[in-house]
Amino acid sequence: MTADLTALDLEEAGAVLAAESARFASFGWMRGTSGNLSVVLTRDPLRLAVTASGHDKGELTPADVVLVDGNGAAVHEGKPSAEAELHARVAALTGAGAVVHVHTVASVALGHRHPGGIVFKDIEMLKGVGQPAHDVEVTLPVIANSQDMKILGDRLEAAREPRMPAVVVAGHGLYVWGDTPRQARHHTEVVEWLLELELTRR
Repeated sequence: MTADLTALDLEEAGAVLAAESARFASFGWMRGTSGNLSVVLTRDPLRLAVTASGHDKGELTPADVVLVDGNGAAVHEGKPSAEAELHARVAALTGAGAVVHVHTVASVALGHRHPGGIVFKDIEMLKGVGQPAHDVEVTLPVIANSQDMKILGDRLEAAREPRMPAVVVAGHGLYVWGDTPRQARHHTEVVEWLLELELTRR
């Protein structure tokens, strides 16, 4: 641990992430060991608790998290998700307090169909991401996938739409964020609902 963080802080964060992971896994959005979640513990320096790599997200315990720094590298011990670096980049870029990454069918399918972004308009559920329900078009960005988190982070930063707290990674899944784990969860559920609606329309 660092001077500002204790094992109890990490365990408490782990309990929150385990509960959120179980919820998303129950929806089929984190099948097998796919997907990952994080929560910011400190801002200066940036430290996040990130779900550990290779664990079934429906069976996480409070111990199944790793403390990482602003580059996504483990601070103490454990193996964080391979995408921890991108979680840290999103937290630094957006000021988010929590980041969700899920692998949903709708996000992957629509990412292929709309490489330039997915446009939503005149849908009441847009209020769930803080946007007017009518007379405003909001684009959910879509970026090309990469196994290099620096490249992926650069693409996310270039494509980010400040009015939409999410981005689709084509062929991969959905990244969503919020001020807190609860808000990140709500944003994830709303964005996924919008994606599922768009998928049924086609």
